[in-house]
Amino acid sequence: MEEVNKLAQTNATNMDGEAVYEERDPESNSLHQPLLKRNRTLSSSPLAIVGAKVSHIESLDYEINENDLFKHDWRSRSKVQVLQYIFLKWTLAFLVGLLTGLIATFINVAVENIAGYKLLAVIKYIEKERYLMGFAYFAGANFLLTMVAAILCVCFAPTAAGPGIPEIKAYLNGVDTPNMFGATTLIVKIIGSIGAVAAGLDLGKEGPLVHIGSCIASLLGQGGPDNYRLKWHWLRYFNNDRDRRDLITCGASSGVCAAFRSPVGGVLFALEEVATWWRSALLWRTFFSTAVVVVVLRAFIEICKSGNCGLFGKGGLIMFDVSNVSVRYHAIDIIPVAVIGVIGGILGSLYNCLLHKILRIYNLINEKGKFHKLLLSLSVSIFTSVCMYGLPFLAKCRPCDPSLPDSSCPTTGRAGNFKQFNCPKGYYNDLATLLLTTNDDAVRNIFSINTPREYEILSLVIFFTLYCILGLITFGIAVPSGLFLPIILMGSAYGRMLGIAMGPYTKIDQGLYAVLGAASLMAGSMRMTVSLCVIFLELTNNLLLLPITMLVLLIAKTVGDCFNPSIYEIILELKGLPFLDAHPEPWMRNITAGELADVKPAVVSLSGIEKVGRIVEVLKNTTHNGFPVVDEGVIPPMGSPNGATELHGLVLRAHLILVLKKKWFLQERRRTEEWEVREKFTSIDLAERWGKIEEVLVTKDEMEMYVDLHPLTNTTPYTVVESISVAKAMVLFRQVGLRHMLILPKYQAAGVFPVVGILTRQDLRAHNILSAFPHLEKSTGGKKGH
Repeated sequence: MEEVNKLAQTNATNMDGEAVYEERDPESNSLHQPLLKRNRTLSSSPLAIVGAKVSHIESLDYEINENDLFKHDWRSRSKVQVLQYIFLKWTLAFLVGLLTGLIATFINVAVENIAGYKLLAVIKYIEKERYLMGFAYFAGANFLLTMVAAILCVCFAPTAAGPGIPEIKAYLNGVDTPNMFGATTLIVKIIGSIGAVAAGLDLGKEGPLVHIGSCIASLLGQGGPDNYRLKWHWLRYFNNDRDRRDLITCGASSGVCAAFRSPVGGVLFALEEVATWWRSALLWRTFFSTAVVVVVLRAFIEICKSGNCGLFGKGGLIMFDVSNVSVRYHAIDIIPVAVIGVIGGILGSLYNCLLHKILRIYNLINEKGKFHKLLLSLSVSIFTSVCMYGLPFLAKCRPCDPSLPDSSCPTTGRAGNFKQFNCPKGYYNDLATLLLTTNDDAVRNIFSINTPREYEILSLVIFFTLYCILGLITFGIAVPSGLFLPIILMGSAYGRMLGIAMGPYTKIDQGLYAVLGAASLMAGSMRMTVSLCVIFLELTNNLLLLPITMLVLLIAKTVGDCFNPSIYEIILELKGLPFLDAHPEPWMRNITAGELADVKPAVVSLSGIEKVGRIVEVLKNTTHNGFPVVDEGVIPPMGSPNGATELHGLVLRAHLILVLKKKWFLQERRRTEEWEVREKFTSIDLAERWGKIEEVLVTKDEMEMYVDLHPLTNTTPYTVVESISVAKAMVLFRQVGLRHMLILPKYQAAGVFPVVGILTRQDLRAHNILSAFPHLEKSTGGKKGH
């Protein structure tokens, strides 16, 4: 205890102690080592800015904890109980799909009606040539809607801002992203999405729908919000990190399906983009969830077609149906298709680079406080309104095509390809068609087929430039926002421009060029291929587009990868989330796990039967979340009669805190019987996290008592020999979804401690290793292999 007191004094007197502490790995802090940073020590920052809120980041326990309680529970389960557990898994998957579908329908109907009535009122002012009043109404409505969304995000749920997909990706990778899946976040996300999209901001509801689906899944799995959980016994079986991970994967798939009405695309999106760990049983459940979503959406679309949903008719769900269009292309058409792919890759990587810089600037603004966050959001709203309303006045009025029916050109309503805006009868404004409408209608208008003369090049250039600017400045403000729709609109604009330029030389429709442009920019920015291809096929409902879509996506992704990572990886890095990439760096093969252990502080271990005082001391003076349990003097079946040192397993911090809270102490140093453990604990208790050591009160007399850690210890932790390369260890760590990996000595003999060290997520991150071994980066050339 004397050394611990010295440590406390060092903390109190050292002005730099706190800053140094924040730079260290939370699971690598030595028990008796001063917090002064030494040279060549593996260190990292355990802090992340999630929703502009600094949080300590931990890993999740995806590994099965095979202790005595788990083994007994596994052996004692009857067939009926196993069937009940499987049935509940499928029931929860069904409920995830059902609720996601219902909420997506509600959001779509709300957005179409709010935005629709707003636009109808604006058009009435324009028809009367009261342009200033029209602008005042348009900008005022958008301002109020943005204010509602921003206030909710800033004051009640900061984590509801943004798309939420990077945080979901990190969670499924094993990072405990704080406050991401709560009830408050879900409610703010729903209302905020409606407000932000209806306000005409350059953002979509697709990303937020993925987050909404994941929130629903998480809340169902844990029985509701923290304060109002259902206490049903069987539901508690799902309150662990492994089952929660599976449910959130179903929720993410359902969200993509709800955004695009693409069930297979939703499953593939989860597999390709967000999920780190996958298996066939999970594939079936995610597909079942997305199938339920599609059924719900289809049912409500049929209801709404009869006029029971206000202004919601064909709009609200992006659908570009070209099933009746014969897609004809020849070998010569490969050239413009390849050009679209190259442009998409270059523009996508450029978009990622510029967005990265703007998000850094926004981060500095957001750090100044809530008022600055709100001011930034409202400033973007006013700028957007000015551009959307004012720019159509720059476009020339174009005469309607005489071959079109009178009812379709021009239109004064909310929908339609030929908006009259400020033009005389018989003329339409092509730029108003794209700007003064909802985002979903803008997509349908620019994707429209058999309209070769609808848009002028100048209008498309203005539209493309505007959406590039708005796409960059809108993402990052304190409202729920998705990246899909802005990228689709930007890509479709340059796709359509190329279609006009290639008109005399190609048989491909301009609308199809717009689709290919949107696909190429999404692949160039997000680096998705398979899932994106299927999403666009399900959107277009035409298999003839498959070959050229595949070609565009492959070229765009390849070109984009030459410049920078995907937009989601960039956001993960900006938020400080310790995401482990699938591919280790080449130089990681030049360093072993044993060398990493050498530059870490010495491992802190516990005895199989440990004193309560020692456990309290360890928990209070380290931030480790796992401790090796070592028994000394064990007589092996064959070998030295003097006894050996045995590695019994690994015990988690949460389980030690649970023992202290339940006062499971022994008067003398002895092993407990199996029935004694089952009297006090259940395997379900061990799945939950039990607060902090500061919340536990232990008396002086209890400090002298003992705890038998054997029944709570995971006897089968994942281990590697110290000679394994870091590259191989990282692949194993990521694929199995570990939190701790024990490093064992290569040579085992009397007097050799059975554990060399512990590897955690922070230890395997490239920049943390390079901080201790800077020479490694120069040891081999080349980039990561894909």
